[in-house]
Amino acid sequence: MVTRIIAKDAARQAGESARKAARVVRKNVKNAVSGTLGLSGERMSKVDTAWLRMDCDSNLMMIVGVWVLKPGITYQALCNRIEERLLKYPRFTQRVVQDAGGATWVRDTKFDIKKQVVIEKLPKKPKGHEQEALQDRVAELAMLPLDPKHPLWQFHLVENYLGGSAMMVRIHHCIADGIALISVTQSLVDGGAPPPERKARAPQRKGLEGAQDWINHSFLKPFAKLSAKLSAKVMDVAGAGAARSMDMLNDPQKGIEQGVGGAIDGAVDLAKMAYQIATDTAALVLMSNDSPTRLKGVPGTQKRVAWCQPIPLEEVKSVSKALNCSINDVLMSCVAGAIGQYLLARGDQVKGKEIRAMVPVNLRPMEHAYKLGNHFGLAPIVLPIGIDNPVERVYEVRRRMSQLKGSMQPLLAFGMLAMAGLMIKPAQDAMLNLFSKKTTAVMTNVPGPREKLKFCGATLEQSLFWVPQSGTVGLGISILSYGGGVQFGVMTDSILCPDPQAIIDEFEPEFAKLAMVTLMLPWGD
Repeated sequence: MVTRIIAKDAARQAGESARKAARVVRKNVKNAVSGTLGLSGERMSKVDTAWLRMDCDSNLMMIVGVWVLKPGITYQALCNRIEERLLKYPRFTQRVVQDAGGATWVRDTKFDIKKQVVIEKLPKKPKGHEQEALQDRVAELAMLPLDPKHPLWQFHLVENYLGGSAMMVRIHHCIADGIALISVTQSLVDGGAPPPERKARAPQRKGLEGAQDWINHSFLKPFAKLSAKLSAKVMDVAGAGAARSMDMLNDPQKGIEQGVGGAIDGAVDLAKMAYQIATDTAALVLMSNDSPTRLKGVPGTQKRVAWCQPIPLEEVKSVSKALNCSINDVLMSCVAGAIGQYLLARGDQVKGKEIRAMVPVNLRPMEHAYKLGNHFGLAPIVLPIGIDNPVERVYEVRRRMSQLKGSMQPLLAFGMLAMAGLMIKPAQDAMLNLFSKKTTAVMTNVPGPREKLKFCGATLEQSLFWVPQSGTVGLGISILSYGGGVQFGVMTDSILCPDPQAIIDEFEPEFAKLAMVTLMLPWGD
């Protein structure tokens, strides 16, 4: 009897201990999830988190821009404009707090405009070489990390530069992509409007419910966009089928004929879309290596920057019209030709060679750009640097660009970035490095305003920006049309390409070749 009582009591105590242990485990799990997801602030999206963690010794994930203004502006005028316009975007007063599950935007309680906007003084250069001093400083800033204790952006003002001022801007890619920053620019310039009021987000739930919200929003949502496209096509086919059913009631014979033909057309459309998704997925995953050149290799920890004077946009339009190509085809062909000539001048063989450039593709309506964040995919464009004939090269570029129309690759790349943001950093790096190893350059081609803008009363004479290269990619190319001109800019790794000005110097001659061919065409052709 006593033994049974002792055993029963021991079992009761053991059961109580087990229940207590279970409660502790549940509490710890809940606290861990809540600590990760319930931090006061706004949770960073997984795509933005991927960009935040992509910094490495050779490449920092900053969008770097340069504005040349005439006449000059003062430091105080710039600070006033930043406070009046830029700080209306809450993101620019927030810092980033990282944790095991990602990152959170929190308000910087020690925000100081003097830390975010700084005065720069360039070293003196001989007359005619002032631009070199500005380029050198831009290159240095491109590899200077932003302070994680404060918002991840900084403006650097050179009050006296060539009779005006120069402003260098650094913004971490996790804040916004290039398209969103164009929206920010439009609010900063004279006459610009403040950003629309954003709707407040619903309070984030705690614990496991919050984790589920996080998974749904950050991971599943990007892939839902892809399925939405396919669903839309299914609904189109279903809607057309319903319309054909009504036709059959009115005219059975005609309805049958249309029904059979429509069903076949709908099935073909769905099959084409499914084939497109499968093909584009395979193209991204099984992407072949591009040609080995001196521009590809192991980068160092320093950058070089160069840019040219603008080429008249009207001349580019005339050439594109005469050759029955787009302006984009002409500019991409000039990039391929300039790189090919740069390599030839150094004794490299380029015949039959081609390099891959990743080009950002916007995936959101422009009216939503003010919301910031990253909503773009990447399209791989293979540039035929080994084709010497400029006309043959521009038509080959046109053919390749046509093949990318309707491609799902940008959307698939966006989904992969979201997936990378869910991984721990080593796994994310391993995944994304597979792409950087197959890529030589990152290239942007952005159409800007046709008329020159005003900023604090000064005219914005020149505008350039570079999106960051990632992993081992050491070449960044910027093409920006603005104020009636097209500007080329190049940012390179100092080991892989120590003299980017030599590439820049080839852009205008390559365009001149196409312009000369255009002039030689028979009138009326």
